Amino acid sequence: MLGLPDKVRGCLFDLDGVLTRTATVHAAAWKEMFDDYLRGRAEQADVAFVPFDAVQDYDAYVDGKPRADGTRSFLESRGIELPDGTAADPPEADTVQGLGARKNEIVLRMIHRDGVEAYVGSMRYVRAVRDAGLARAVVSSSTNCRDVLAAAGIQDLFDVRIDGIVAERDHLPGKPAPDTYLAGASALELEPAEAAVFEDALAGVEAGRAGGFGLVVGVDRVGQADALRAHGADVVVADLAELFDHR
Repeated sequence: MLGLPDKVRGCLFDLDGVLTRTATVHAAAWKEMFDDYLRGRAEQADVAFVPFDAVQDYDAYVDGKPRADGTRSFLESRGIELPDGTAADPPEADTVQGLGARKNEIVLRMIHRDGVEAYVGSMRYVRAVRDAGLARAVVSSSTNCRDVLAAAGIQDLFDVRIDGIVAERDHLPGKPAPDTYLAGASALELEPAEAAVFEDALAGVEAGRAGGFGLVVGVDRVGQADALRAHGADVVVADLAELFDHR
């Protein structure tokens, strides 16, 4: 009924883009932050301003990764090298950590202003997973995971939360490394082969494949089904509710 192999006893869900409509919010926040930074840099160097692409650049360099890794990856794509700085850097600092803090301020402002919407099909599916007695975890690189779950009113649907705060505390490499998903499976007392991963980000799908999980489901919200398969998705759906009909 759930479209899962019989051996699967638990489900590991990414947050942004899988459970909640926050991937577009993050993309908009990254664009606002990077465009402001790139515009100022272009003016200082008297060169053309090339804006951040909220689809292509977001998918290629930022989506699914920890904030600092995404910041660093995009800057490298433009040939820009900044000092990493520290987690204590203020948003005004021109460091990797400072730009990340600037982006975080923007996304929190957007979430608090506009709220968070959960995907209806995803909620139907997660509740069916719960009712079937399967364990459930959220695995997200976001340090705002708790706030987003609370804003969407869905925090009680999950047994475990592995987020950016946990990853930093436990020194877990971010996606595409499988470590955060492996931590989610371990917290649910499951072997990787007993867990299914649900991801919309290419980096997250790579993490699911690298971890040897029982099933990797790619969730295609932006028309990248082929890329999700190429990065390791066993199944690709546009909405989790499609899995009810999957055999």
